Amino acid sequence: MSTTARIPEPVTPDAPTALQRPLLTQQWLDLAFVHWAVDPADVAGLLPDGTVPDVLDGVTYVGLVAFRMHRVGWLGSPGVPYLGSFPETNVRLYSVDAHGRRGVVFRSMDAARLVPVLMGRTGFRLPYVWSRMAVQADDDIITYTSSRRWPRPRGAYSRIVLRRGEPVAEPTELEHFLTARWGMHNTFFGDTGYLPNEHPRWPLHRAELLACEENLLAAAGVPTPTGEPVSVLYSPGVPVRLGRPARPGGIPTP
Repeated sequence: MSTTARIPEPVTPDAPTALQRPLLTQQWLDLAFVHWAVDPADVAGLLPDGTVPDVLDGVTYVGLVAFRMHRVGWLGSPGVPYLGSFPETNVRLYSVDAHGRRGVVFRSMDAARLVPVLMGRTGFRLPYVWSRMAVQADDDIITYTSSRRWPRPRGAYSRIVLRRGEPVAEPTELEHFLTARWGMHNTFFGDTGYLPNEHPRWPLHRAELLACEENLLAAAGVPTPTGEPVSVLYSPGVPVRLGRPARPGGIPTP
């Protein structure tokens, strides 16, 4: 896989464009962002055709992101309280395409509701998997647990425990790079496409990682990083709007 990317668009803390007709609305709540630095060459082959690793000072990153999805709604409809609300844990990489659009690539998406998992897999070709999951808060300590049910590898797991710290007044360049992501790259309709999103600026907190036991990265085919995470953040969350996938040429799908 290779492509010649244009100069990437700037990293901006606010969405670069407003979505007039969102395909999906939802809330992302109680997020844990845990990131490790990796060599771009080690993950380049895991990205969709037409994209390359997005780098900051020659380094790219793998993220383990755990959160609560809340009230997913379609085409402006009210969010669904049960089927649209569930814990989720993602393994993600960072990508840029030939149009300079920065995004994320999901290598796995563990979620606790089977129906949304099936819809995500069939409708969007996303790597959703069904897992037993929980998010528990005890004052400033938040615990995220996940154990995979279907499909394989069954038993893939994660347990993340962090202590929420002080709010981030001004995120660093790296913190913006890892969180200010306004779309994802994925294979839609046989081609690599880009699905944009928009939401308010992230409210971020620094966080202390008390425990991180997992094999989700290895199960997703990501080389296991060595050393400690380079960034650990918490966010209480944001409301999110997602647009329609755009084909490689930037043309939205019907």
